[in-house]
Amino acid sequence: MMQPPGIETRITTRVQAEPFDVATEYTAFRQGLCCGAVVSFTGIVREHGGDNDAGNATIRAMTLEHYPGMTERMLADIARQAADRWPLKKVLVIHRYGSLRPDEDIVLVITAADHRADAFEAAQFLMDWLKTKAPFWKLEDTEKGPRWVAAKDDDERAAARWGNEGGQ
Repeated sequence: MMQPPGIETRITTRVQAEPFDVATEYTAFRQGLCCGAVVSFTGIVREHGGDNDAGNATIRAMTLEHYPGMTERMLADIARQAADRWPLKKVLVIHRYGSLRPDEDIVLVITAADHRADAFEAAQFLMDWLKTKAPFWKLEDTEKGPRWVAAKDDDERAAARWGNEGGQ
């Protein structure tokens, strides 16, 4: 379902080194908002690495690098595309960069719509495209040494279901 004409989605995107508080962000997001559904997703640094050559190594820290200016524009573009695809009332995307430890929050996505399916699908679209199209690079500091996190086929397949227009 596309955004009805004349409806403007309020979009906020931030790229920041500082931690964010999910409860505070949610409360601020809900301020003055009347809708049927709010969906939120919080991405968290895992303690164990993925499925590459280093195996399931313990992660001591993860450093996220980004391209300032380009990253902010890309996040705003991805959020705008979600608002163009679904009748959203509001979108919030916060993505951190810098050095993070296991159990720290990396990303927060919140979507609001009159219907839950729209809010859920938009949030999933945002995460799928953030994982595959946002210009972030992740370096894990593991017990087996540092390693760059490569793109995963599962992430690419998840993003492909939404099509590949825009956000390239």
